[in-house]
Amino acid sequence: MNDILISTTDFIPGFEIVEIIDIARGSTVRARNLGRDIFAGLRNMLGGEVKEYTKLMAEAREQALRRMLADAERLNADAVIGVRFATAMVMQGCSEVLAYGTAVRLRPK
Repeated sequence: MNDILISTTDFIPGFEIVEIIDIARGSTVRARNLGRDIFAGLRNMLGGEVKEYTKLMAEAREQALRRMLADAERLNADAVIGVRFATAMVMQGCSEVLAYGTAVRLRPK
C-alpha cells in the first residue's frame, strides 16, 4: 500500500497517466462517547479548541485514507489523484468521514 502515490492535484509530476481506473474510496463512521462529550462540553463553555473531537476527527480521516488506499490497491492502481475528504452527519452524534479520489495507472515520463 505504501507504493501508491496520493495527490490532491490531478497529476503526478514526472509521470504520465496512462489509464483512469475508477474512483477509490474509503470511509468510516464515528460516534461520540459520553466521556469525551463531558470534557468537550466543559471546553465548549470555557472556549477554545475541543481537542477530544479534534483527535477523533484526525483518527477518522486517517482511517478513511487507509481504506481508500486499500481500495486503490484492490484496483491495482499506481496512484490516487484529486484526493478529497468529505464529512457528513449520519445521525445525532455520529459522523461519516469519506476519502476519495481517482485511481490511475502511471508511466514515468
